[in-house]
Amino acid sequence: MQTPTPHIGAKLGEIAKTVLMPGDPLRAKFIADNFLEDVFQFNSIRNMFGYTGTYKGKRVSVMGGGMGMPSIGIYSYELFNFYNVDNIIRIGTAGSMNENVKVRDVVIALGASTNSNYAAQYCLPGTFAPIASYELVSAAVKAAKEKNINTVVGNILSSDTFYCADKTATEKWRSMGILAVEMEAAALYMNAAQARKNALCLLTISDSLLTGESLSAEERQLSFTDMMEIALEIAK
Repeated sequence: MQTPTPHIGAKLGEIAKTVLMPGDPLRAKFIADNFLEDVFQFNSIRNMFGYTGTYKGKRVSVMGGGMGMPSIGIYSYELFNFYNVDNIIRIGTAGSMNENVKVRDVVIALGASTNSNYAAQYCLPGTFAPIASYELVSAAVKAAKEKNINTVVGNILSSDTFYCADKTATEKWRSMGILAVEMEAAALYMNAAQARKNALCLLTISDSLLTGESLSAEERQLSFTDMMEIALEIAK
């Protein structure tokens, strides 16, 4: 497929090798407005805003990815395969499923278990384990330590359902050591694996499924800044 694609209006060369991908396109705009210099907008199709600029002299892009695996699956596939993007770092929110993962913590998703059927398209003779790029995981851990940001590294759940009919599901996943739940990382990791590219998911814990604690809108914005700074530091 040639560029622009049906979903991304950028010309080839307008998107950097590393793309930060929040779910919310307005959060992409926030990052562009507050962290990047020499910014230009490369996408507005379906209001999924995308921007390219520089951070500490490094060329970086940021673009919304939407909600759920079908949405991030489309955007990350096109970025990896049609725009020559090498690294996608998802920056999003998650609900804690572990007593050791607190609200405001940043989770570095080493692996992404899922209840999705996304991997069925590959017709594999077994179960695929979606995992992050070790290079990006290692860099994120280092950057967080240097900034004194509390992080937890481990396995998360990428769920196809936000309102789950199985009320026992949380405890079942928790019994397997799952740290938190979100809705996109597994598809991103699978697209990266097939394209031989790099992917990482960084998550700010906005609420706890165990305690019911949740952040206010103002508290979320402050906590998200930590996650954004980690992602920007490891962009290359």
